[in-house]
Amino acid sequence: MKPNIDYKALFTVTPSPYLVLGPDLVIVDVNEAYLHATGRSRQDLVGQYLFDAFPDNPADESADGVQNLDASLRRVLRWRQPDTMAVQKYDIPVPSRPGAFEERWWSPINTPVLGPDGRVAWIIHRVEDVTEFVRSRPPKSTGGLLDRREAMEAELYARARELQRLNEELRQAHAREHQVALTLQGAMLHSPDLDRHRNVAVRYLPAVGSLNVCGDWYDVVDLPEGSFGVAVGDVVGHGLEAATVMGMLRSALSAAVRALTEPAKSLEVLGLYARSVEGALATTAAQAVIDTRHQRIAYSSAGHLPPVLVHADGTYDLLDRATDPPLGARPEHVPRPQASLPYTPGDILVLYTDGLIERRGEDIDVSLHRLTNALASHTRMSPDRLADALLARLGVAGGARDDIALIVVRL
Repeated sequence: MKPNIDYKALFTVTPSPYLVLGPDLVIVDVNEAYLHATGRSRQDLVGQYLFDAFPDNPADESADGVQNLDASLRRVLRWRQPDTMAVQKYDIPVPSRPGAFEERWWSPINTPVLGPDGRVAWIIHRVEDVTEFVRSRPPKSTGGLLDRREAMEAELYARARELQRLNEELRQAHAREHQVALTLQGAMLHSPDLDRHRNVAVRYLPAVGSLNVCGDWYDVVDLPEGSFGVAVGDVVGHGLEAATVMGMLRSALSAAVRALTEPAKSLEVLGLYARSVEGALATTAAQAVIDTRHQRIAYSSAGHLPPVLVHADGTYDLLDRATDPPLGARPEHVPRPQASLPYTPGDILVLYTDGLIERRGEDIDVSLHRLTNALASHTRMSPDRLADALLARLGVAGGARDDIALIVVRL
């Protein structure tokens, strides 16, 4: 039986000083240890912007506590990862003497708490007051040489500060590399025809911890006589190499379906092309062509998970009657299968990659059942709202272990 634990009471009496911040860096809660360490009251702090409550000491020209702590908190908000800071000199106001500050040294750790949407809902700011430790260093010897213990502590402190500086330089370099990756991915996933389809929503989420580029893709292509094609694909692997292969295959399939207009023949061409592209074998893809004049969907799959056609009453069809092995799986060329089915205006077609539903150690039928249940519960939503609700319902709004590409079409 799960114990009935009062987590609020635990937080209140935790011996380490804790401060809870909102994403706007406003203090939302504080424990007794923090109040004791700073000499402040709950009424003084809760609801205050952090750096209004704890500004830099104006009498210390070298004070950089606010700058360093703000940079750490911004990293937590951006990367959604804990950030451990070097020992900081951060003087605090003396409540009984307005305008006076007391010298303090702290060892801070900032930890994000993620909400259901995967975004940072709160930040736990934990500090340890190391002022007494810093002040307790023995005085300098009469010979002008530092005591061995003092020299060691000074060296450790200097190295910690240098490590903090180097880490900041690495973070800035990573941020530049990350921006380059985002620009590259955006260029490779650009779909000019998508802007003409208000009834189509797309989402792309790289694997958690990746550079923000991946081998998954989506595409929307306008075809003659009121038809249009939608496709998703998944290259094995992550990172720039997989993204490069993805860009080549996506462009090839986009060109093939424009020329041939049939999903199966388009995937045949893609399969032949994939044999000449290093890293393309075992790629999966699904292509569907929606004929809006006759209200029919033609589709074909190269080893990909089945798209789902959801009806207004919550029932659904899995598009699984034209599935063939992934690209390059057969040594000889074999025509790929194609199937079709009718749809009713208002139905929803969903194409996705495996990162959306697959969970380690779970049978794929269980994963598909969870997906179809989620879709059946949101049939009245717009494509954009449904895409976001689906990611949240499946617990991957903040990303997953694998890449995710998603297309939602209101037919």
